[in-house]
Amino acid sequence: MATLNFLYRSTKENEPLIFRLLFRNPNLPSKVDKKTKQLTEVPYTDFVIGAKTKVYIYSEKELKEKPELSAKKYWAKQHLQKRPGIDIRNKQQEVNTELNKIENHILGAFNEADLKEVTKDWLELQMELYYNPPQLKAGIPTNLIDYINFYIDYRKHEIKPTSITKYKVAKHKLERLQKERKKPILIKEINENFKNEFLEYQKSKGYAQNTIQRELTFIKTFCKHARYLGLETNHQLDTLRMDKEKAEKIYLNFKELEAIEKKELKSDHLENARDWLIISCYTGQRVSDFLRFTKDMIRIEDGKSLLEFTQKKTGKVMTVPLHNQVLQMLEKRNGNFPRSISDQRYNEYIKEVCELSGLTEKVQGGKQLKTDNGMRKVSKKYPKWELVTSHVGRRSFATNFYGNIPTSYLIYITGHSSEVMFLNYIGKSNKDLAMEISNYF
Repeated sequence: MATLNFLYRSTKENEPLIFRLLFRNPNLPSKVDKKTKQLTEVPYTDFVIGAKTKVYIYSEKELKEKPELSAKKYWAKQHLQKRPGIDIRNKQQEVNTELNKIENHILGAFNEADLKEVTKDWLELQMELYYNPPQLKAGIPTNLIDYINFYIDYRKHEIKPTSITKYKVAKHKLERLQKERKKPILIKEINENFKNEFLEYQKSKGYAQNTIQRELTFIKTFCKHARYLGLETNHQLDTLRMDKEKAEKIYLNFKELEAIEKKELKSDHLENARDWLIISCYTGQRVSDFLRFTKDMIRIEDGKSLLEFTQKKTGKVMTVPLHNQVLQMLEKRNGNFPRSISDQRYNEYIKEVCELSGLTEKVQGGKQLKTDNGMRKVSKKYPKWELVTSHVGRRSFATNFYGNIPTSYLIYITGHSSEVMFLNYIGKSNKDLAMEISNYF
């Protein structure tokens, strides 16, 4: 929730109004008290940032005709008058009309923004966009499917290749839906009725709820971008929602990791993959990052081994302390990381490693299987080793160390943008949190 307050702050008689944006961020991570080492919950933080408008109460023409006019006096004594004369009433209406336009513009942009991006620079940019809006270019598509191609090209220097792949997959599904419905999917028609049509179509093709929810979010992103460029969108767009389905969080606990580490493996390629798996479970990084780790990325400071690298997905420069388990993996290779392998081979080998290590108990989870609709994710009970993927190390790190290491430190290593996202990632519900809080009572 955000509000705008307009103010006259100058000591001069006729200067433009300024405004302040007040908002609350409820998603900041917990802090750690440096003295007690205890977690301090931060339910919210209030922010106030300001910027200048170009709203002058009186125009140059008015001031030339009546030099005695004072914007400062008007704002302090006349703007809020209940029964003013006709001249003041007209001025109130004129000023309020302009201020309402600014307020709608800023709050509209705020509602679509990531709270991490809302800074003074962001606010000043929004004011610049208000006074100099992007011109609607000829040839911008109004058909959703065509607009996806336009969106990818428009933001080609900003979005990651993995995101482009996901957008294209969603586009192909929309193409099939459009062919079936025998009429174009227009951006201005993305409303509650379309959401229900999209949901019904995707369900009929066997897609999982979370896949549908993610792709509906993509569709909203495309439409909001189109609105930013001046295209008409439906008034229901911002309220379109679809619940996520709770998915099982597969991870390897410390006991299972010990069994994996101690298992004697006869194949060099399995031992190599096993060591990468252990490393991933104690560094908490994505497969696109940890399989690139090399000895050259390690530096020693105050006797501590620190790993420095740039995350491939986010571009964030990371400095991560190495756990003793990782150092043991390196020690047996004279300080080197295991041999590099492809993501695909890694996925295959760690399943085999986990099967040989006895992870055969059946657990609930989802895996890709061939169905009447093609390859789809099917949720049921499988032997745990079948559900292990390259992502298991990152989730294992976050889950195993939660409660043992301050959450703010874990979030730094995993790179989640908020504590809410982190807790959802490891599958912590409100009930789980309540039980953990009860330990302090």
